[in-house]
Order: sequence, then C-alpha cells, then structure tokens
Amino acid sequence: MRDQVQIEKRRTFGIISHPDAGKTTLTEKLLLFGGAIQTAGAVKNNKIKKTATSDFMEIEKQRGISVATSVMAFQYKNKQINILDTPGHKDFAEDTFRTLTAVDSVILVIDCANGVEEQTKRLMEVCRMRKTPVIVFINKMDRDGKEAFDLLDELEQTLAIKVRPLTWPIGMGDRFQGVYNIYQQSLNLFSANKTKIESKVLEIASLDDQELDAYIGDKAANELREELEIVENVYDPFQRSDYLSGDIAPVFFGSAVNNFGVQELLDTFCEISPSPIGRDTDVRRVEPNEEGFSGFVFKIHANLDPKHRDRIAFLRVVSGKFERNTFYYHVRLDKKLKFSNPTSFLAQDKSIIDEAYPGDVVGLYDTGNFKIGDTLSSGEKFSYKGIPSFSPEIFQELENLDPMKSKQLEKGIRQLIDEGVAQLFIQQPGNRKIVGTVGQLQFEVINYRLIHEYGANCRFVHRNFFKACWVTSEKPDKLIAFQRAKSNSMASDKDGYLIFLAETPFLLSMAEQDYPDITFHQTSEFMLSAKK
Repeated sequence: MRDQVQIEKRRTFGIISHPDAGKTTLTEKLLLFGGAIQTAGAVKNNKIKKTATSDFMEIEKQRGISVATSVMAFQYKNKQINILDTPGHKDFAEDTFRTLTAVDSVILVIDCANGVEEQTKRLMEVCRMRKTPVIVFINKMDRDGKEAFDLLDELEQTLAIKVRPLTWPIGMGDRFQGVYNIYQQSLNLFSANKTKIESKVLEIASLDDQELDAYIGDKAANELREELEIVENVYDPFQRSDYLSGDIAPVFFGSAVNNFGVQELLDTFCEISPSPIGRDTDVRRVEPNEEGFSGFVFKIHANLDPKHRDRIAFLRVVSGKFERNTFYYHVRLDKKLKFSNPTSFLAQDKSIIDEAYPGDVVGLYDTGNFKIGDTLSSGEKFSYKGIPSFSPEIFQELENLDPMKSKQLEKGIRQLIDEGVAQLFIQQPGNRKIVGTVGQLQFEVINYRLIHEYGANCRFVHRNFFKACWVTSEKPDKLIAFQRAKSNSMASDKDGYLIFLAETPFLLSMAEQDYPDITFHQTSEFMLSAKK
C-alpha cells in the first residue's frame, strides 16, 4: 500500500486507571513533552470552558469528573501520537471498555500508595481478553507508598500478567531523586517543576561509575545498584515481541505532576509500541495496509445543546485511507453516506480534515445514522467484532409521568441507548422499560437529558436486580421451558435478544445449576457468532 509510511507513523493508545491515580495529569504531561501544549493546566482549563456550553455539562463540572473519552493527537519524533484519555470514574466504565476496542495498546496508571485497585482489575481483564499490549506507569513516587518490588509482585499476582521494569525509582517520597532508565542506561534527575519541562539527563557508562555516587549520594547509589541487580536476576530480559503479544508489561516509575519519568515513558513507548493493527470482522480479518477504507464507530457524543442537537460519532480508521467528501458504505443501514466536515482532534482543538489513515480517530457529525459498533467501508459488507455490552450493576425502571409525551420518551430513551450511555431491557406485559447502568450518576444524566432535550417528563424507580444475563441454548425447547419457568424475570434487550434478570447471586447460581442446557452470558460478545 502506498500509505504504509503513514501507517507506520501512527501510535494509537488509551490511558486507563482507577480514579485519582493521576491519569489526566499523565495525559497532560505527555502533551506537554510532545509540544502539543506549552504549560500544564491547559487541558483542564479547556475542559472548564467546554463545561459551560450546556446545563448538562454543568453537572459534569460540579462532579469534578470527565464522563467522556477525550481524543488528543500530536506529533512527536516523527510519530503521530493519538491518545484516548478515558473516564476513570467507575460509573462510566463501559465507555472505557468500548474505547479499548479502538486502541492498539494501553498505558495503565497505578498510584504507588494504593497499588492495584478494583477498577484496574476490570480494565486489565479486557486488555488480557484482547491481548492488548500494556505499559504500566507507577505514579506519585514523590509521595510515600508501597515499595517498588512489592508493587511489581502485586501487579503480577493481581492482574495475572508478567512485568519487567524498564526504569527504576531512586528513593521514594521525600527521598525521591529521579529515575534510572534501565532501557537506555541513563540517569534522569528532575527539578520539581509542575508546569514546564526541566530535565537533567546524565549518561552513565556503567552502574560502577563513581559519577553516580556524586550525583545522588553514596547511600542512594549503593541501594540503586543492589536493587537493579535483583531486577536483572528476578525478571526476564525485555523482549519487544513478548510485549506486543500481551504477555509481558514493561513498567515505568515516576511522578507525572512533577514531570518525573514521563519522557522515559514517552520515548520508549514511541520505540516499542505497535503501529496500527488489524481487526476481526464477522467475515474476515482486515489489515491496515489494505487499499479499501474501513472503520468502526466506538463512541457517540452529543453536543447536548438543545438548539444544536448534532452528535459526533467517533470512528477508528482500520484500513485504507479516509477521505473527505467521499461516499462510504454504512453496512447496518445498507446505504452510502458522505461527510463534508470530518474532524480531527489535535490536542484539545477540533479541525476539519481532508484525510485520515489507519490508527486515526475521526469525528463524524451525525444526525442519527450511527450506533455504537457501526461499520463504514469502501463498499465491502462486513461488521467489526468485539464492541460488547457488559451486564449492568444498577437497575431502575423508567416511568412516564406524562402520557401525552410517550412518543418523546420512547424516542429519547432509544437515542440515548444508541449512544451507549446505558442499556435498555423491555419487560412484558406492559412494555416496561428497565434501564441498566454501571453507576448511579448515569441515571441523573439520562433523566436530565430526557426532560430537557426531549421534553419527556419522567422519573427512575429502583428495581432490585443483581445481574442481567443474555441467555441462549442450542436446544430451543429447553430455552422455551426456561422462559416459561422464569417468566417474571425475563426481558429483551434493544436488539430483541433474550435477557434473564436475576434478583440475587443465589438465584442466578441456582438457575445455572437447574438449567445446564442454558448458557448465561455476561457480555454481548456471543451475538457476533449468533449472527454469522
């Protein structure tokens, strides 16, 4: 393919973490080192400006969290870096899960004091499932926390992945002096400047070099030598192939807020991380260097301004070249669409683009044509796999308080579900609407938008369900018998698939035990094979 050079330049990755581990700070410092912003604080300031555009965004501002995946791109060392900064708050975990389908690798941020937390485990399960290459950045080393070796042990035992440190911290907390770059064999000492880059990179011929003692002191130098000897004896040598296959996670230490360890991370990432990789469809695997264009929608974000109800669909380019004002085939709708103002995201600024390559994320202004998971192509009919829905954790019934607004409510909830903000289950008789989410905050968002954007007066009432499972069986008669026996707990999702709403873990366990011919799915991945 003539655009192979452009493909090789792309690096598209997501940044994931438990809330408050420092993910947004690290994202900002990567932009700072990459020259996309000039001083720290620019990203947050821009977010504040954006939150003033609508009342709903005011909710986001008051909560002090991001509910949307941010897309940022910049040039660094002849590479096109595409960062997808995901929500850290657990209420929006499903948005993060979907974003992971659009990246080729991941940087996982860990707080050195808290170690591996619950949200981190769930995110890593998705990465392991997809064999996504992961780099770990252990943050906040300028604060007291767990010892480095204890953190590495915790990562391996809790996340079930082998690790290999490529940098090593010199001290911790008040004693933190910087990092030794094992990969490049250099010593990086930084001043604690939170807004500008001030680094002192020192080439060390060997760890026995007495200049090391002069730079960091005899005691710290001896500790560093002993710890690095243990590293070399305990951990296997780093092999890029092991990282690319998802079998080993390189580990970096630092303090994002003080610029410690960020450049080592960025430089090594550019060197070892994968260029855009192919994706599986329901027909075949598509590789980036194919001539024909294709891509999939992994997120839809609404403007939320009642006067301008346009939406932006985030499309990951998988193969070929996307070109402005060119007709492309929308597989689900079986029709061709043309886009006159496709958008790219350079740092925090949106700009109209004429073309995009595999690995790039393109914003497409949408009037309602797209759903999460939709595929665009040059004409070939296939759909990309692996954008699942997960079983929700909180369930509430949507009640209509104004029968005259039933059509508005129906339209509103269907469109919001298409955006991926929640899942909808319909129970009969009565066409009862059960909405499932992974967090309480999503119900506030949905309720506000239904009232203010669609004029549907409604409320949510808590329903006591533990888990929603998609149910299938290779024996139709067994499935019919199960439906009859559990009629009060059955529902269907927005696509018509059968759902079992279990009220307690015990009742789910009993159903699995009593009906061995029924398969209980906790993600919608099974639909892909069912459609083939």
